[in-house]
Amino acid sequence: MKTSSRSRSPWRQMLVSLFAVTFFAQSGLAWQTAAAPKAAPALTAAEKKAVAGVKLETIREITKALSAPEMQGRGTAQPGGDKAAKYLAARFQALGLKPLGDAGTYLQSINFKSAQVQPGASITAGDQTLKLRIDFIAAPPLTGDKNIEGKLAFAGYGRASEVNALDLAGKVAIVVLGPPKGVEKAVWDKENASQSVVFRLLGKKAAGVILANFGSPDQPYAMVADYLTRRSVSLADAVQPPATFPPIILVSDAGAEKLLTGSGSTYAQARAAADAGETAARVYETTVKINIPLKQETGIGSNVIGVLEGADPTLKEQAVVFSAHYDAFGVGADNRIYPGAADNALGVGEILSIAETLTHAQPRPRRSIIFLAVTGEEYGLLGAEHWVKHPTWKLDNVAADINLDGIGTEVWGPVKRIIGFGSEHSTLGAALEAVVAATGNVVAPDPLPEEKVFYRSDHFAFVKKGVPSLMLLGTPDIDADAMRTRAKKWMATDYHQPGDIVRPEWDWTGAQTVAVIGLLVGMRVADTDAMPAWLPSSQFNKARGGAAAAKPQ
Repeated sequence: MKTSSRSRSPWRQMLVSLFAVTFFAQSGLAWQTAAAPKAAPALTAAEKKAVAGVKLETIREITKALSAPEMQGRGTAQPGGDKAAKYLAARFQALGLKPLGDAGTYLQSINFKSAQVQPGASITAGDQTLKLRIDFIAAPPLTGDKNIEGKLAFAGYGRASEVNALDLAGKVAIVVLGPPKGVEKAVWDKENASQSVVFRLLGKKAAGVILANFGSPDQPYAMVADYLTRRSVSLADAVQPPATFPPIILVSDAGAEKLLTGSGSTYAQARAAADAGETAARVYETTVKINIPLKQETGIGSNVIGVLEGADPTLKEQAVVFSAHYDAFGVGADNRIYPGAADNALGVGEILSIAETLTHAQPRPRRSIIFLAVTGEEYGLLGAEHWVKHPTWKLDNVAADINLDGIGTEVWGPVKRIIGFGSEHSTLGAALEAVVAATGNVVAPDPLPEEKVFYRSDHFAFVKKGVPSLMLLGTPDIDADAMRTRAKKWMATDYHQPGDIVRPEWDWTGAQTVAVIGLLVGMRVADTDAMPAWLPSSQFNKARGGAAAAKPQ
């Protein structure tokens, strides 16, 4: 599952998400009471037979294969990602799925570009040297090598009165991210949100911007630094700011103190004065030199796509899509590998187990079934976005997308609770409730609605094109405190980290249950005369193939 991003233009996407400081979707999984099971028709004979065909062993085999060291973390446009794509294409072929990629293959090629700050990056202020990652990091957008020099200016909290009091042309401006003491965050953000402060400084022609006081107790500077020293990846045709765009730098408290050493004021003193409402904004005699060399590359990654043709002569022109992203963070500059076992080799194993079952189903589903393993999810749903812009199946004829992605909660014990992100928006919700009840499970509400998880995985690329979609997540029926403790620990140590590996204690029956639920919802959608529809109350209620959907509220 990708980190959160809520932006209004392509090249500001990562910057705005950075300011939002919402890198971790579920840092403590809040628990709510699940809905009581509703009476529902029993499974049909064909459905029971299909359920019996979902193999736990297949999910385990594929998850282990994809997260093995030789897959090198399945990085987007990296050798490990290419190896994973070829592995999945071979699995699709062995199942007898028809290729739905480029030129009669299972692969849809995508051009990417990447950038990464090099270890030689440095900042000096007078006789002080700041160290990359420990003292500072460069924030996106990374538009090219930076080598600038200018006097240091302290602009307080970046309020208009503070910024306008300074001549910032050619200066390197440092600001404290607010709110100041005694100011409510909601009041502050209305006029002084972090991104507004940055563009206010750039409007005064600052040569560079340094942001202090970044992070929070739950997401400290060190944690953010870990992310922002990794590769940044985008689609090759993505709009970028000009190469002359000034550098945006984040500093730790220790880094901020180094910047002001010898200036006649410490960082702590300058911040205290700004908090007290004193006139703290000033230009120092200290010269700051910023050198940010980048490694910029282009590369090719692939979506992997296969289709099981439907049995109905007419309805086979329509399709249900099962999606899951196979990419993880690959190999870092420090040669650490990010295996991505739970996020999201597990989801790929689940959709492959569904594919295996449906290829043997009798009768076959009436509609066609597309299996879509996408790349680039961790960098902003890039593979899914590419597919819906360059679909290999007519979008008007895509009945629904069922997406499998998560943090691996389904292997923490036998699954009894199913969360269907997006179920409140379309008739897929009713289909999910019926299936969950018929299998003896219960539907649980979104545990963290404020995190807007529905906007943060591959299904949302389909939603923006008017296709009703669900993301399924399974959780075990265990003590709420135990669940929160385990989730918090996993998010802190394994999420998007080298520790996301297959564990001996994993309970694979939970993943099997999630695959069963997805299978049954897909079968019912495939066999029902009418395609799923948006509910009139949904903000996404529009025709398939339409313009972008509503933004998160």
